[in-house]
Amino acid sequence: MNQPTTNHPGMTDEQIRRLVEEADTGGRKPSGLAAKVVMYAALAWSLFQLWIASPLPFSLGIFVLNDTESRAIHLAFAMFLGYLLFPPLKSSPRKYIPIQDWILAIVAAFCAAYLFIFYKDLSARPGQPIGLDLAVAAVGLLMLVEVTRRAVGSPMAILVVVFISYIFLGQHMPDLIAHKGASFAKGMSHLWLSTEGVFGVALGVSSGFIFLFVLFGALLDKAGAGNYFIKSALSLLGHLRGGPAKAAVISSACTGVISGSSIANVVTTGTFTIPLMKRVGYAAHKAASFETAASVNGQIMPPVMGAAAFLMVEYVGIPYVQIIKHAALPAIISYIALFYIVHLEACKANIHGIPRTNVPPFKQRLINFFLVTGGIVLLSNAVYFGLGWIKTVTGGASMFIISALMMVAYIGLLKYEAGYPELHLDDPNAPIDSLPEPGPTIKSGLHFLLPVVALIWNLMVEELSPALSAFWAIMFLVIILVTQRPLSALFRGKENVKGEIREGLCDLHSGLEIGARNMIGVGIATATAGIIVGTVTLTGIGLVLTELVEAISGGNLLAMLMLVAVASLILGMGMPTTANYIIVSTLMAPVVVELGSQAGLIVPLIAVHLFVFYFGIMADVTPPVGLAAYAAAGIAKADPMKTGFTAFWYSIRTAILPFMFIYNTQLLLIGIDSVFHLLITIASAIVANLIFVAASQHYFLTRNRWYETAGLLFIAFALFRPGFFMNDFFPPYEKVSAAQMLQVVEQAPKNGHLRVWLEGVDMNGRDVKRGVLLQLGDTGPARQRLDQFGLRVIPSGEQFDIVQVKFGSKAEKAGVEQGYKITALEKETGNPAKEWFYVPTLGLLGLIVLLQRRRIAKATVAA
Repeated sequence: MNQPTTNHPGMTDEQIRRLVEEADTGGRKPSGLAAKVVMYAALAWSLFQLWIASPLPFSLGIFVLNDTESRAIHLAFAMFLGYLLFPPLKSSPRKYIPIQDWILAIVAAFCAAYLFIFYKDLSARPGQPIGLDLAVAAVGLLMLVEVTRRAVGSPMAILVVVFISYIFLGQHMPDLIAHKGASFAKGMSHLWLSTEGVFGVALGVSSGFIFLFVLFGALLDKAGAGNYFIKSALSLLGHLRGGPAKAAVISSACTGVISGSSIANVVTTGTFTIPLMKRVGYAAHKAASFETAASVNGQIMPPVMGAAAFLMVEYVGIPYVQIIKHAALPAIISYIALFYIVHLEACKANIHGIPRTNVPPFKQRLINFFLVTGGIVLLSNAVYFGLGWIKTVTGGASMFIISALMMVAYIGLLKYEAGYPELHLDDPNAPIDSLPEPGPTIKSGLHFLLPVVALIWNLMVEELSPALSAFWAIMFLVIILVTQRPLSALFRGKENVKGEIREGLCDLHSGLEIGARNMIGVGIATATAGIIVGTVTLTGIGLVLTELVEAISGGNLLAMLMLVAVASLILGMGMPTTANYIIVSTLMAPVVVELGSQAGLIVPLIAVHLFVFYFGIMADVTPPVGLAAYAAAGIAKADPMKTGFTAFWYSIRTAILPFMFIYNTQLLLIGIDSVFHLLITIASAIVANLIFVAASQHYFLTRNRWYETAGLLFIAFALFRPGFFMNDFFPPYEKVSAAQMLQVVEQAPKNGHLRVWLEGVDMNGRDVKRGVLLQLGDTGPARQRLDQFGLRVIPSGEQFDIVQVKFGSKAEKAGVEQGYKITALEKETGNPAKEWFYVPTLGLLGLIVLLQRRRIAKATVAA
């Protein structure tokens, strides 16, 4: 992304607005005919994406596109708008679009749309490009690199140029990374004329999934949901110690659910919460740091996760709902830990909350707290378990029934809300003597939850694809945007109902335009990241990286993970969430899988991808590049670098989670076999992260002594990874002969996992000896369950030969190749569970609590 226009500790509102526009939607605001062209292009893009996501093309047989054609049009829109809205230099005009940018926009759009326009011709000559094909590919790559520099930032553009150069100059590289090189025709064909490069999986996910969820978030925010989340969080939490900061954490979590941008999250919630935090006593840089850490954390919060969740579906090969399940617990405990940091800082500075007018009973306050902190989780479970029976009872008619119920609920809620004051966002700089009442505030916008309910229903109950789920949720949002104003006016007895209808249509128009503009950077970034993916598949650089990291780390798994984390941080600097995930997962995820298995640690692929994703996200808050910190510092009028370092320190709690779930995959809810086991896992993870926060902040019940901090760190580690100690005495697995595999597979529980060890020679002639986690589906015959995973095997003495690996299967994504042998497998030993180590660990925690309580008591007596 472009660097901020100023480093001054305090930026004006205009500078903050410009920073966000230049980072997310482009710094230009043309007028006249140019503005209309931009507006209609953005609208056309949104309508095109809704069309291809809907069932209409196939139902009507009109404008039916395959994946390659839709990706080409998607990129054409992104590049066209990118050149028009993102100026090349800081000195370039912002009020109008120069003629050269019009020319570049048209040329870039043509190069991107070339695969759509000449699709039949290109498909008739695969691998045999003509001169025009190569010319368009070369110009298209140049256009893409330049628009990437403008819209995404120089770091990514430079990185891509390095990778393109590597393709053609491989034979001139140092021996460690040298390869035979590629011809101009082969390189251009691979990167631009096939689906292995620019128009590959990443751009397909952007076109198929990401756009719809970004549009969903833009429309929901335009409807007023962002404002509703902020006010509701403040009304429920503002009275606590450091209440506005706690409200900022929760409202940022809610906004992060629908937002794909850390900076947008900062500005959406921060313009209101940061001044309030300063007013109750937080230092300016700490107020900005809380908002930065909370907003960046929004990128790890399901269901959107900065749009990376949809890429993981393709890269990991598991359903979208599974991605959400695995990612939920780390995201939730990370937010709980940030909430605790806010509380500790308030305790240290003796900051109190904003007084309430009426104090509800303790029971009601407790219910309110759990509703606001676990709102999305509770809502998801309420929809799945509370309404899921409708699908069971009515079958195929459930979609019509739930649609009718949703419309009735929508109208009923609007009529109910008419009995409460309309929701407006107050001036955060104005004097505030008391908080808004929680009841009326929450009740004034309950209908904003219905689109989220629709999305959850489609995903979890109807089990529709993410794209179709988002499409139907957006259609419901369109109805809300157009009708909520006139219906509310009607129920409130207002006269200007026609004027409200016009306002509703304007909101819809604006939401569709904003959604498209928010996607420019994402569309360009995913296309550009495809160049890196294409380079890896064409040159085999991934194998070189594995060998390099292994050599530097000396084969030590923890050192290797540290190297990968640092590399992910560096690669993620200055890049949006989606782009940095594509890059770090392409380059670093195979390294973790390969070296982890060599060290005897079988890591599920989802854990590896979440590991590199987390550290790519951490780049958003890491100085000196983190733009989220610049935006928050501008609002707070604080030093950007001081804000960045403080926010990074607050985010350390998030940085330890990836290491923990690599070693303890139960944090991703993998290997949980009972409700009790689930509750222990959740409770221990939350307590562990809170204890780590207390250690890193040097404050628990009171300020820590050095030995108490050391003890708290030990407790946190033991709670996160009890197996580190217990496994030495009671190994959880024992190796058995591969000859027993079919029997063990057949006896394994539903959706169980099996640890197997493979040996063989890969496609590059290297000897391979590694472990793999087999994911078993429904119970049944052993061969059927292996077939579901993508494997077909035959016995060979005491081993099994892998005779087939299905294309695109889970087995292929796990790195299994035809010709490997299964030499051994591991089954559980039945030894005492590792969780027994929690007993002495909690005893040590009790001792530290006792020591600190005694110290507090002595200080109270002395005072």
